[in-house]
Amino acid sequence: MTETAFRRMKDLPSTRLLGTGTPMCAGCGGLLALHEIYDILGEKTVFINAAGCMTLLSVYPFTPFRGSWLYTSMASAPAGAQGVRDALDILLEQKRISADEDLQTVVLTGDGSAYGMGLSATSGAIDRNLDFLYICYDNEGYGNTGQQFSEATPHAAKTSTSSGPRGFPGFKKDLFDIWAANRPAYVATVIGTEPLDLARKIEKAKNMKGPRLIIALAPCPTGWDYDPKETVEIGKLAVKTGVWPLKEYIDGKVVHTKIPRQRKPVEEYLQKQGRFAHLFKPERNEKLLAEIQQRIDVYWEGISNE
Repeated sequence: MTETAFRRMKDLPSTRLLGTGTPMCAGCGGLLALHEIYDILGEKTVFINAAGCMTLLSVYPFTPFRGSWLYTSMASAPAGAQGVRDALDILLEQKRISADEDLQTVVLTGDGSAYGMGLSATSGAIDRNLDFLYICYDNEGYGNTGQQFSEATPHAAKTSTSSGPRGFPGFKKDLFDIWAANRPAYVATVIGTEPLDLARKIEKAKNMKGPRLIIALAPCPTGWDYDPKETVEIGKLAVKTGVWPLKEYIDGKVVHTKIPRQRKPVEEYLQKQGRFAHLFKPERNEKLLAEIQQRIDVYWEGISNE
């Protein structure tokens, strides 16, 4: 966490920082994005938080948010959001609260829940056309329990449960396309190091109805093995190398909101992270590096005319 971000959280009224003084990890990319998102959403929100890194933000009875907070098990946040949204709608219908007192229903999860064990509940919520905003901070592993691989872990990354010489053998699941296939109101990718792009998308999502997803890539110093001061640089490289496309789905169409016309080589991004160190030492794995670069090249060739 940057010093400025720390002061902002510390100075929120009617709160104690993290309740018991439990710190978030220095340089957390997820917290960087969440600060910016909350600046726009504001206090008229109720966050339904699935177990994960951000659970440390709220230790009963304290929370750094001015709005409300509900904690759920890892797979249950969309179901919790259904109950919250239904309760608010009943109160509105019975005129027990006014429209000005209504709250934005916001699910907050990590990638373990969003890409994996919570996906079934999420699918059901989309099918019911639940009016909710789903925010996923994607640090590409189960970061709160030691960075085991998740369905969001990229190919060849080393994790505590995929520690062989080639790293994780699988490939990152495309949550953006999975949501878009269900024809929700809105889907977007963001990153805290591109604040203007993030702000535009949150403003847009805030003023819409129906299921909406924001996936924020969350560089993770502890899980990705890098110096916390490198978080901003790694986030920018994720975009400049094309590893993390910034895009949105709306009205049945996918539009890329920032296209890196002169992409940097992907190894500039990989070299800064210890989870990919085995690709460079004790000797370069040219074949695997070429495979990773080729997958990115093929993706961008498909959208080069936008």
